[in-house]
Amino acid sequence: MEAKSMKIGILSRDSSLYSTRRLKEAAEARGHEVQIIDYLRCYMDITAHRPGIMYQGVALRGINAAIPRIGATHTFYGTAVVRQFEMMGVFCANESQAITRARDKLRCLQLLARKGLGLPVTSFAHSTKDIDGLINIVGGAPLVIKLLEGTQGIGVVLAENAAAARSVIEAFRGLDANILVQEFIREAQGSDIRAFVIGGKVVAAMQRTSAPGEFRANLHRGGKANVIKLSPEERSTAVRAAKTMGLNIAGVDILRSNHGPVVIEVNSSPGLEGIEKATGTDVAGAIVQFVEKNAKQGRTRDRIGS
Repeated sequence: MEAKSMKIGILSRDSSLYSTRRLKEAAEARGHEVQIIDYLRCYMDITAHRPGIMYQGVALRGINAAIPRIGATHTFYGTAVVRQFEMMGVFCANESQAITRARDKLRCLQLLARKGLGLPVTSFAHSTKDIDGLINIVGGAPLVIKLLEGTQGIGVVLAENAAAARSVIEAFRGLDANILVQEFIREAQGSDIRAFVIGGKVVAAMQRTSAPGEFRANLHRGGKANVIKLSPEERSTAVRAAKTMGLNIAGVDILRSNHGPVVIEVNSSPGLEGIEKATGTDVAGAIVQFVEKNAKQGRTRDRIGS
């Protein structure tokens, strides 16, 4: 049965991005009207009875569903716009609370740990006086140091020895940057897995392998991608990680370790280009179908509570 035509807003700062274009094409191919909305150009009317959003001087009306593509550097304002759509009764493919939760790497890891999901051994501290303790928790060097606010592999450093680790940690903390220190999963051999979860199901998965001389497997850092078959445990881990964050749409990054799959990140705005080209899967179409099935007023509500 053909889905009823809707007006879908794609919250994106750049209409030329692959992910934005593919979502627009997929929605229009299924008969929907699409508006690409630069969320930083939105301003909000916060009232009790008629909350509204103005965009380029015009009130946004008649939007049935929104697909947020919120950049990491604009999480605060972007999620405020998503929250305003929620107040207006618009179904949002990912909810504001879930996006905020996933963007906080420390909070994300704490929630995943509480649910018993596999994680790299991780330490976190404020004071540079406790560096040796941080290093010892993760089993010593080599180890990985991550900026809490980093994305796409930016702000991720592999420290080969304890002296290098101390120098990097001191430098980051000298800039008042919050960091995580994690064990280095040597057996992953520079590869990770991106599992794309939509509506509680893995719809596509790829293995990303780092470029020569690079330990980060991000495609933005020159990594290569190929299709991969997930084990039942890996598939379950990806689905549980997305559910723990409250995300309907998520890119879950997993490493294969000697003690099973470990989650290194849960992405609330995963890119479509790498996964679609590596797997040949119409991920954009799957997202639109999810929106069609769930876009009913009052359906948007957060159930995680932390």
